Amino acid sequence: MTDCGCDKAKRDLEEYLRNEVCKTQHSDIKEHLASCPDCAQEALVATTLTEVVARACKETAPEELRDQVLAQLRAVQATH
Repeated sequence: MTDCGCDKAKRDLEEYLRNEVCKTQHSDIKEHLASCPDCAQEALVATTLTEVVARACKETAPEELRDQVLAQLRAVQATH
């Protein structure tokens, strides 16, 4: 294994986090993240953001809010 460096780690970070890189690349990026606080922080931010978006996509709006939004949309459509 060799440290792949910041440029490669950042370029391939999303694929790494989704396990879409080969084993060698995965090991190299993992090693780099373990020794580079800046890239490790970037990986943490990307992971956290992905988790928050995934949770948000599972939530549903309250029925009252949904009704208000739909009423506003209908009002706008009626004027066009």
